[in-house]
Amino acid sequence: MALTRSENMARIRSRDTGPELWFRRALWRAGHRYRVNATTPVGRPDVVFARQRVAVFIDGCQWHGCPDHYVWPRTKNDFWAAKLVENFGRDRRQTLDLEAAGWRVCRFWEHEVFEDSVRVVDEVERALDTTGWRPALRYCVVQVDTLEAGLERRHVENLRCPGDRTVSERPRITRKWKIPNVELQAQR
Repeated sequence: MALTRSENMARIRSRDTGPELWFRRALWRAGHRYRVNATTPVGRPDVVFARQRVAVFIDGCQWHGCPDHYVWPRTKNDFWAAKLVENFGRDRRQTLDLEAAGWRVCRFWEHEVFEDSVRVVDEVERALDTTGWRPALRYCVVQVDTLEAGLERRHVENLRCPGDRTVSERPRITRKWKIPNVELQAQR
């Protein structure tokens, strides 16, 4: 029996997702101890190093507008356009407010965790070492306009710099990035 769209959406987890578990295992193997979904002055990042004031977010490519893997839905365009802008606004607000409060914020796309977890852990280690760390540039899709002949116009904006926006036209992306088939078990 096929699930309805509502049933499918209800099954999407907000914590302990595959990318988060994969990332946390990589951190643990590297000898790091952390808090999961701990409260900070602004929200609940996926991983928190409270003493060093480092917050780590693992963002889903589809939900947060990955420039490489975001797929513009074919239906309910008004709803998804508002959802994309809302998620981007929340991500920007959390990041800038945490940084203003003296925290170092690392944000990674889910595909980065699987494709290069060593680099992701190295980036977190640099953030934990208070000297010389600078956050990586972070661009997100904030708007998609459907054009003719299978093209789309993508508006991509820098998360930390309001107004730093680029617009490009490219063929429509129709295939979502999928989590590799790996065994993921919840850490307890």
